[in-house]
Amino acid sequence: MIKDMFGQTRLKVNLHLHTTESDGNKTAREAADIYRQAGYDVIAITDHWKYRESGITCGLRILSGAEYNIGGGDGSGGVFHFLALGCRHAPQVQKEDSAQTILDEINRRGGLAVLAHPAWSLNTPEQTRGLSGIGATEIYNTVSDAGQSSRPYSGDFVDCCACQGRIYPLIADDDTHYYDGSDETASCIMLSCAPDASDQEILDAIRRQAFYATQGPEIHIFRNGDQVTVRCSPVSRISFFSNAVWARDRCVRGENLTQNSCRLLPFETFIRAEATDSRGRRAWSNILRL
Repeated sequence: MIKDMFGQTRLKVNLHLHTTESDGNKTAREAADIYRQAGYDVIAITDHWKYRESGITCGLRILSGAEYNIGGGDGSGGVFHFLALGCRHAPQVQKEDSAQTILDEINRRGGLAVLAHPAWSLNTPEQTRGLSGIGATEIYNTVSDAGQSSRPYSGDFVDCCACQGRIYPLIADDDTHYYDGSDETASCIMLSCAPDASDQEILDAIRRQAFYATQGPEIHIFRNGDQVTVRCSPVSRISFFSNAVWARDRCVRGENLTQNSCRLLPFETFIRAEATDSRGRRAWSNILRL
């Protein structure tokens, strides 16, 4: 746990990692110990097609999880990976099921369905337009840069979906597989939630976007009338993203920046922000619907 710049308690959370139960290089106990020592408060172990119940492992809280992937490896045909987080019971799904069937079953079991690494999967807004029940998506996926295709960042997908009115909570995850210094304990969400919160309360906090996603910097976004302001820990770049393809004052660069503001244009329907520190580590706000 940490206190943010406003004195709010935050839990450090990684919602996507793999173990030797599927295609990860560490056991669940080894993985939990690595994340506990790195200061994490909660993780979800999301092995492929293997549901793990909530509990405590090596002194670290585990949120129930699994990852269900369909579509093979050809991104032109529709590849979908869904995290099932916080389900009360194991979803009853098969590898032959459709994306919508999997989403429906995750939600039926009380879980949060997260669309994983849409950039890595070459997901498009058109592919996901007809899908209901996606509760969040990953804006950043560490392993997709560390070892898989150099497509870790899904900002373009997120913004194009938001242009169509589909605004998702934006999660940063490790999707840890290798545990070799390249993909573990790098990306997380900092969740505003009580330390003793129930699984349902954790899911509810994610759904209402009570978190920011980060590799290190702290970031907060606020709206006051037609002005949007970011406050953050010291960084070297602060940027705004919206359905405006160009606008003034949307990116500032410098040293030890801790704030930036912009004026909204009349036609803007959403806005979000990113901050990058001098080490290249980024933080992502959630999206404000305007």
